[in-house]
Amino acid sequence: MTSTPVSLYFLILLHVCLNHLAMAVDENQFTYNGFKRANIHLDGIAKIHSNGLLQLTNFSKNQIGRAFYQHPIGFNTSSSTLPQALSFSTHFVFAIVPEITKLRAHGIAFAISPSMDFNQALGKQYFGLLNVSSNGLPSNHLLAIEFDSILNPEFNDTNNNHVGIDVNSIASNVSATVTYYSNRERINRSLELVSGSPMQAWIEYDGFENVLNVTLAPITRPKPDQSLLSTHINLSSILLDSMYVGFSAATGVVTGNHYILGWSFNKSGKAQGLKISELPSLPHRRKAGLGITGLGITVSVTIVAIGLTITIAGTLYMLRRKKYEEIREDWEREYGPHRFSYKDLFKATRGFIDEELLGAGGFGKVYRGVLPSSKEQVAVKKVSHDSKQGMKEFVAEIASMGRLRHRNLVQLLGYSRRKGELLLVYDYMPNGSLDKFLFSNEKPSLDWAQRYRIIRGVASALLYLHEEWDQVILHRDVKASNVLLDADLNGRLGDFGLARLYDHGANLKTTHVVGTIGKPIQLQQSPDAVVLVDWVFEKWKEGAILDTSDPRLGGDYLGEEMELVLKLGLLCSKSDAATRPSMRQVMQYLDGDVLLPEIIHDSTSIGTIGLCNEASSEFVMSLPSSSIVKSSTPSISSTESILTCGR
Repeated sequence: MTSTPVSLYFLILLHVCLNHLAMAVDENQFTYNGFKRANIHLDGIAKIHSNGLLQLTNFSKNQIGRAFYQHPIGFNTSSSTLPQALSFSTHFVFAIVPEITKLRAHGIAFAISPSMDFNQALGKQYFGLLNVSSNGLPSNHLLAIEFDSILNPEFNDTNNNHVGIDVNSIASNVSATVTYYSNRERINRSLELVSGSPMQAWIEYDGFENVLNVTLAPITRPKPDQSLLSTHINLSSILLDSMYVGFSAATGVVTGNHYILGWSFNKSGKAQGLKISELPSLPHRRKAGLGITGLGITVSVTIVAIGLTITIAGTLYMLRRKKYEEIREDWEREYGPHRFSYKDLFKATRGFIDEELLGAGGFGKVYRGVLPSSKEQVAVKKVSHDSKQGMKEFVAEIASMGRLRHRNLVQLLGYSRRKGELLLVYDYMPNGSLDKFLFSNEKPSLDWAQRYRIIRGVASALLYLHEEWDQVILHRDVKASNVLLDADLNGRLGDFGLARLYDHGANLKTTHVVGTIGKPIQLQQSPDAVVLVDWVFEKWKEGAILDTSDPRLGGDYLGEEMELVLKLGLLCSKSDAATRPSMRQVMQYLDGDVLLPEIIHDSTSIGTIGLCNEASSEFVMSLPSSSIVKSSTPSISSTESILTCGR
């Protein structure tokens, strides 16, 4: 048997040790100038192009794309007391290309997460990282830097072009409008996230000083001397021993391509700089007006001819298939992202069959559907319309309302049109409408905590509509059947069929009463009947206002909250509009920030006495909980008697 020289053993051992060392370094430090053969875990619609370009999303609606480094990073926060154990640095180049120029696209987020399992996460403003229930939970152990190009007021966003530092929540701890510092000019320059051009980002955390810095710059500029965001934060309770680093992006009704061109990360020092010249290029964007000569013209004419032939053939084919026929006019092009094809909605609802019918009301039928492309559940409302009367303005309002973002509003995703029909597409609410829980035996009774949360949620949504959005929106049909409940029984105000938009400061005059009758209403009543608000008022004068509470609660409620809600309802029904509280005041009362003022026992100022009074007639039209009780007060006998009062 031949003995192996000691030197050979040493070389073998050295080779093994170096391999292990290389693996350890690779797991905590890496540099990708393009993503060919990169150790990247892709999720959703993310993909890597042949040139090494990482694409997270495309122009598909309501999709999510993620890309995470496939090995966990050892932050060792529990096994080490050294501050440098928490230090890290990353440098990457990204680009957001909107589907349509001048339209916003949802942003992108760099994330450090304890897991790559985001099955329950939502897209759109949640970046594919969290959902309504998980947002804000300390157990998330999530750090995210969002590059957000859509304003979401429910998360207190700065504007529609900002960077934010998020800890366990999409609501940023700190945020700032996107700019970069010019080292040469010594000033801040503006930077547009959805410009379609690549830009650089540096994220650095100093574990000694507990400072997190975020810096941006165009791809053609060196790293600025000054950061965009700098905040003191202790990540020791956020980052666990083992964490994953990566990117997540999502689309909604508006879409865009989210790209990562290169990425460098270092767990224990400064991230290696990227080689800009070696980064993959973005796909070429087609531009009009390019000069073509010679053979190019011939090829172009041929392509155009083939395209026209295909278009004509396709048009003839669609004309033969009348069931998919829809109305499209030139002016609708600017609302493209909000437009669904009738064919997709027809397939989503299985041909609008009765088995998918969710409900029907005065403004149309609502069907449950599953979109063929994204498999997202939606609610599709069919409304009759006359396409000649104000349709352009109405669709413009639909597009505007599609930009509303609030956790207590049912999201309007878009629309479709065909002859005689308008189809509105909303988020699907699995628990249906509030009236089913309050006025029927179809659903279990809600407890007081759930009811109070719903009341507060709807009030918060109305405050957003009245004061916090770009325009003033008057819903004009608030009632229990228009309050939808999500999977967690949170109230969301929906059905904007009667809503009107105004500029802030405009004169909000109304010429007539609008709204639909709520539950339970008896149109043919006895002469001694009275609506609920008058009954509550009389009970309050008797000192027994709590006797008007729902008996199904069995007295299981907080007396102070119940009394507050009942008195606040009376205050909101005062006949003099100037003495009613604004929705901001209503929220202050519900949150306990301001005490409810005393209400004078004056039957002429509260309730429906004096029916053609401006406040009373409108209140009766929209009251969702009107109830009939015996009284000597005159009652409403028909819908017509309400409408004849006018406004």
